[in-house]
Amino acid sequence: MNADLGDYRKSYEKGELLLDNVPENPLELFRDWFVEVDTHFNVGEANAMTISTFGLDGYPKNRVVLLKKYTHEGFIFYTNYDSEKGKAILENPNVCLSFFWPAAERQIIIKGKAEKISENLSDGYFESRPRGSQLGALVSNQSEVVKDRAELESKLKALEVEFEGKAIERPKYWGGFIIKPIELEFWQGRPNRLHDRIRFKLQADYNWKIERLAP
Repeated sequence: MNADLGDYRKSYEKGELLLDNVPENPLELFRDWFVEVDTHFNVGEANAMTISTFGLDGYPKNRVVLLKKYTHEGFIFYTNYDSEKGKAILENPNVCLSFFWPAAERQIIIKGKAEKISENLSDGYFESRPRGSQLGALVSNQSEVVKDRAELESKLKALEVEFEGKAIERPKYWGGFIIKPIELEFWQGRPNRLHDRIRFKLQADYNWKIERLAP
């Protein structure tokens, strides 16, 4: 297979991002962009984000997860703490998030530090999940090798019988992380590859330094 993608071209012309019209707090800009993308663009899962971690084997690894909440403190998602991803974060909390919304010709790159959220917040979110998703958290020893899919489906059926008519408690190995940002970069596609890139860097006084970067 020898696919040449050199002729793939696109002109980015859907917006602009100027220093004159960005707020002082990047989390406000994130909120504005997210709402706009989620409301006005045909995006299946606007909350899909790539998280990059340093694995226990020393290699970086990316995977897509779903953002479940964003606040003035940071960005929250949920996972199995004993998974490859969870273990990597607990070993090295320095992570990177990225959102790519091609329909809006925008992306956001976020550097930050991850930490577990409180157990009561994880409990509350787990209770809000569909019952099948709750059982799925019990079925899967995430990232572990399994013989085949039948093994997972058999375990699910057994748990459905075991918990019929009963509440399902959140397992202690499952819960949320919050990524508290130290740097956010907003990218807006522009014509002739002269894209707009605005970076916010958290300073020692907790104010944000705002800079334009060359595309």
